[in-house]
Amino acid sequence: MLQCHAKGCDDPAKNFPLEISDFTKEEIEAEKNKDFLVRMLPKLEWNALYTTAVKLGITGLPETLPSDAETNDEFLSALHTVLLEVHIKEGKMTCNGCNHVYPIKDGVPNMLLAEHEI
Repeated sequence: MLQCHAKGCDDPAKNFPLEISDFTKEEIEAEKNKDFLVRMLPKLEWNALYTTAVKLGITGLPETLPSDAETNDEFLSALHTVLLEVHIKEGKMTCNGCNHVYPIKDGVPNMLLAEHEI
């Protein structure tokens, strides 16, 4: 999940997370690494991750981060799926603050801005 950096779009309540739409996704199996997932936990903006996952049709994550997240294998398995196995192949990400659209093509979001947008 990325944040909008267009000129004048500086309200974090509106420019993060970007809204993903018109997307195609696929799941690609990835090796599980519990240590990596545990290290990622403090870096996650949980509400943004949960909300985006739901909008992508991904279920299995709890609405709030569990207190036993680091040792809860069922939770870590669901987190692994969301973070490492779900790939957005095509689509767009739109800022709720300025409506700037960032296209996603071949799994890569284009976050480059035109000169007048910087």
